[in-house]
Amino acid sequence: MYGKTLIFPFLAIVFFITQTATAAKESSRPAYTNFIKTKCNITTNPSLCVKTLLPYASTVKTNPRILCKEALKVAIKGARSASLIFWNLKKQEGISQYEAGAIRDCVEAVKTSVHELKQTVNTIGHLSGAEDKESQLHNAISYASSALTNAETCIDGFSESEEKVNPDVKKVIDKSITVIKTLASNALSLISDL
Repeated sequence: MYGKTLIFPFLAIVFFITQTATAAKESSRPAYTNFIKTKCNITTNPSLCVKTLLPYASTVKTNPRILCKEALKVAIKGARSASLIFWNLKKQEGISQYEAGAIRDCVEAVKTSVHELKQTVNTIGHLSGAEDKESQLHNAISYASSALTNAETCIDGFSESEEKVNPDVKKVIDKSITVIKTLASNALSLISDL
């Protein structure tokens, strides 16, 4: 029962990753793709980094700060998609009260992660010409790290009481949170390299 109904949310997040920013300008990509590929080599998942950031090549050009902002925006989109998946999952037939409560907690944790990722974008925006650049960079790294920690707390709610959670529900949550963590981790790696 769960297997078939839970495959859609997982496919939605996979679709998000593969279709990120398809509306971005394709024509100017070749001139800047090497910059993105080189920078993505330092991330935790270089292939996903390249796949999600290459569409922004014409915006990024060879600016590492703009690359970080775009990576953070992609992470925010991924987190929002996961949050939507969680809300839809919570509404499905057969979800226990325990699962619904844990999913609600996940939505809140992801919401907090989105807020922290937005703060990171804002902080990165102030790096250019800032007198306290090192302090601002430290703040950006702290916000991005906190976003990762909050995403982790979602999984904790499902791990604490595995006997109360349908394995298919846990699988959807785990995969969605893994996407958030990977995208945010890639952004954090790029920020740490500034």
